Amino acid sequence: MAHALDWFEIPVTDFARAKGFYETVLGISIEPMTMGPLTLGMLSSDPEAVGGALVHGEGGEPSDLGTLVYLNGGDDLAPMLARVEGAGGRIAVPKTEIGNGYGFFAHFIDTEGNKVGLHSMK
Repeated sequence: MAHALDWFEIPVTDFARAKGFYETVLGISIEPMTMGPLTLGMLSSDPEAVGGALVHGEGGEPSDLGTLVYLNGGDDLAPMLARVEGAGGRIAVPKTEIGNGYGFFAHFIDTEGNKVGLHSMK
């Protein structure tokens, strides 16, 4: 098993708002797609990477409780974290060193109410 994590979904109530938030914070373009009753916005198109999507539809509810997903913060998560509040989110835990060479992390609350982490080595 190459990765313990293979796929994740971030539930959203307002797809357009969440799409704008994640495009701004992550510096990516998210193309919506329909799968049955769901609208998805893929966060990665690299088949070698862990995949994930924003998901709008029945069966998911945004939350700051439960499983916490950490997104790749690049070389240094600080620039992404700096865009959170301007995009409508809130910083829950500022950039913090993990120690023992494991890098840094931060948490934010997105526009939908999900708590999401960022991780980087610098």
